[in-house]
Amino acid sequence: MNLRRILSLAWKDTLHLRHDWWLPAFMLLGGAMELLLIGWATSRPVTNLPLMVLDGDQSRASRTFVSAVMNTGTFVLEDYVRDEVAIREALARGTIYAAVIIPPGYAEQIIRGESTIAVLLNGAESIPATEALRAIEGVSSELGLAIMLERMGLDPQDVEGFLPSLRVWFNESLSEAYYTTPAELGLMMEFTVLLFAALSFSRERELGTLEQLLVMPYSRLELIVGKSIPVIAIGFIDFLLMLGVVHFFFDVPIRGSLFLLLILALGYILVELGKGMVISVVSRTQHQAFLLVLLVGMVDFMFTGYAAPVESMPAILQYLANIVPAQHWLEIVRGIMLKASDLRVLWPQIVALIVLGLFIGTFSFRYVRRALY
Repeated sequence: MNLRRILSLAWKDTLHLRHDWWLPAFMLLGGAMELLLIGWATSRPVTNLPLMVLDGDQSRASRTFVSAVMNTGTFVLEDYVRDEVAIREALARGTIYAAVIIPPGYAEQIIRGESTIAVLLNGAESIPATEALRAIEGVSSELGLAIMLERMGLDPQDVEGFLPSLRVWFNESLSEAYYTTPAELGLMMEFTVLLFAALSFSRERELGTLEQLLVMPYSRLELIVGKSIPVIAIGFIDFLLMLGVVHFFFDVPIRGSLFLLLILALGYILVELGKGMVISVVSRTQHQAFLLVLLVGMVDFMFTGYAAPVESMPAILQYLANIVPAQHWLEIVRGIMLKASDLRVLWPQIVALIVLGLFIGTFSFRYVRRALY
């Protein structure tokens, strides 16, 4: 293996990227822009959800309940209505996310220890509906506790010692950005590496220059290594750029070792590089390579635990998730950035990445060498 030939091949691909600059620019800047948009969208609490109220009691108790709901800051009052028909139409049109229906005689029901307030949620929008449910449940719990203490003749200060001491670790403000942006960071790096690796040989084949490379004095190993160097460089630069966005724009901390994170990021790039190289030699055109990357990336996305916790999946899917490198990588990213995890904690994920990397790399190297003959 000749180092000079490898570097010349890597430089050739780098020059090609300079002429075809829009693709690396799109991947690098596109990933950073996506992180910015997702971070801005998720770093703020859910507020201003349109709410309709049907107050059939028109009493002080009903107005107190509505005021408490509005004071949560989650809702903005859309309208007071006189019948349920308007509420059903608004829910069907999607103009409101929640509705509160207070029946006649609500004040008397509270005195008798009863309550029949109805809350309707727009379940078609699960995230706003969940936030609306939490807000209304919180109001109901507080008012219920106040009514109970009043009946027992107790002062609220007398029961403060019975309230739990709540402490949130790793994400004290419960910011959604602490969860979403590190995950997006890991997933966008996977897509970047997969795409650039998948285009390495498929581009040469589509342009008709692959045969010229094969007849030049390069060994198959030199071709693979030379094609891999620009992919590794771009993938690592992309990771550094997005890590800066996550840390400096959204104040997501890096509580663990930055050096360990960078080393493991480089190792993860090598794992995904093997998958991308297989896609590259399988694809006949760049369009096919892009579609295969999209397919593989979406499958990996479903098993990372980002959309749904892996623990809540059926047992067979949990076993399948263990063979997806991205799932272990996201645990490493969150562990180092949020929990200051070190090798003593992360060794299962690191060992899993090493094993998967050796298997994928060996298969990829043998398959690519054979496909290039």
